[in-house]
Amino acid sequence: MTTESGKRVRLGRIVGLYGVQGWVKLESWTEPRIQIFRYQPWLLSAPGVEKEIGGINGRAQGKGLVAYLPGIDDREQAAALIGCEITVARDQLPAPAEGEFYWTDLEGLEVVTLENEVLGRVSHLFATGANDVMVVRNGERERLIPYVRGPYVHSIDLSAGRVVVDWDPEF
Repeated sequence: MTTESGKRVRLGRIVGLYGVQGWVKLESWTEPRIQIFRYQPWLLSAPGVEKEIGGINGRAQGKGLVAYLPGIDDREQAAALIGCEITVARDQLPAPAEGEFYWTDLEGLEVVTLENEVLGRVSHLFATGANDVMVVRNGERERLIPYVRGPYVHSIDLSAGRVVVDWDPEF
């Protein structure tokens, strides 16, 4: 599988404070959510903030996650990190199983119909209760295509940079 050298993958973000000793609350986008602690170091980034940090300790706390970030020892330091996205280098993630893909690897791929009509490029994907959705953009036009293998997504070729879908270009 080819990936962009140096590509970063978003795993979550810091959403709040926990206690007075610098612990933070996290939103994790990994499955299961506790897996976020498996991938380190993290690059924390927000406007005006960029900090690489490793040695993170964390745990499930109620319905969420909390973490201690080495070097962040009080509530004031932790508060400065609220809103930071948590990213890791793409090559830190294990290779996906055959026929599976990380969403980040699909972003930027050209999307074409079965008749080879270009619909645009994958901007991003998001989860819904029923299925995941690919957001495909072509200039001002945006299409939301269910990411369902078979009925809608027929093939994905990372090396060719292309996703073939069964989708009406007028929709």
